[in-house]
Amino acid sequence: MATMSGERAAGSRPRRVLLLAMTTGYQTRMFEQAAAAAGVELVYATDRCDHLDDPWRDGAIAVRFDDQEASLRALLEALAYRPVDGVLAVGDGPAALAASVMRHVGLPGHDPDGAATARDKRRMRARLRDAGLAVPEVTVLGRGGDAAVLAESLRYPVVAKPTTLSGSRGVIRADDATSFVAAVDRIRRLLASPELRSLVSGPLDVVQVEGYIDGVEYALEGLLDEGALRVLAIFDKPDPLVGPFFEETLYVTPSRASRATQHAMVTAVALAARAIGLWHGPIHAECRVTADAVYVLEVAARPIGGLCARALRFVREGTMSGERMGLEALLLRHALGEPADGWVREPGGSGVMMIPIPRGGVLRRVEGLEAARALPGIDDVVITAKADQRLVPLPEGGSYLGFIFARATTPEAVEQLLRSAHAELSFSIDPYLPVLRSET
Repeated sequence: MATMSGERAAGSRPRRVLLLAMTTGYQTRMFEQAAAAAGVELVYATDRCDHLDDPWRDGAIAVRFDDQEASLRALLEALAYRPVDGVLAVGDGPAALAASVMRHVGLPGHDPDGAATARDKRRMRARLRDAGLAVPEVTVLGRGGDAAVLAESLRYPVVAKPTTLSGSRGVIRADDATSFVAAVDRIRRLLASPELRSLVSGPLDVVQVEGYIDGVEYALEGLLDEGALRVLAIFDKPDPLVGPFFEETLYVTPSRASRATQHAMVTAVALAARAIGLWHGPIHAECRVTADAVYVLEVAARPIGGLCARALRFVREGTMSGERMGLEALLLRHALGEPADGWVREPGGSGVMMIPIPRGGVLRRVEGLEAARALPGIDDVVITAKADQRLVPLPEGGSYLGFIFARATTPEAVEQLLRSAHAELSFSIDPYLPVLRSET
């Protein structure tokens, strides 16, 4: 069984943390840098090809997040010879597997059933409803269900979505029966794609239909410590998310919502996490707030995704300068059982823009990067899409062109900086022309 760092004798092996992640995850390198700075050894578990001998040269344990049972057996076998002191995960599939690993090796973590529930919108809604939390009307359209028949009984507007995808992928608003049938057809085509079939576990033949919530959306980043919620940041989403698709662009903190609204969100998220079964570790929650209620859209058993964590930095409480750490370093401390409650979000405003894909096609070049990066207050502009890459916007796509990071004294100034930097950028995107194969 793995032991916590505080229980090891002096002179023993270095602290070691298991990191479960997709091989394409943006955050892996950031955790690597944080671990190196802290003298922590990372053990990787990724969905790399298990037929090749260490293709990424990172010594990763090969797992498949769509086969949790076999992956758990492989991990437990490997950890018997290479025990770890903590476990972290990036992404929903890795988070569910990480919870099972922690249960088996005796480390504190999220309940495995809770982590699995957190990535299934249908199960999560049921748990929240049973706990007395505000939830929209929910209808499930299973495989073979007739969308046209269901369309006649719905109260519009509604939002149709897959039950197992994240990042607003496949989420479509419908305002009438005709647009609802079209939305379901579009979602079913997405769910039938070979890409998703190979990457996502869980029900890929189910479309969940929810009543549209006409409210303002926020995100909450937090840590659960044996059930107690510690809020790391509440993000405003200044761009209205009203549909027909729900592409997130701006995250800005601290929130400009009233204290009463923020308190209501924190209370609702804490209750939702408990209802879902999350107990110890990072969480990322999404909420919609109306005049009457806080609707918790999701509580994921993982930290904020992609490079967005770079928008957060932490300092020792009561100090304005000195040592700083990023979210990854804070999560490493928590995973190792070390005190993290003396660290608070750095004063001032910060934020990130997830650069949206304006249209589908093939990316040729990006111009204006130097001008955008030169704006005072812009930390960085990172283009993650590659030249000649095919771009697929929402609702079918699952990525962004890149990220813009900014810091300023106020959240208002951060928002304006992000918009100004984005305005400096221009993207050359050619139409995508599929290859036509002749039949002989």
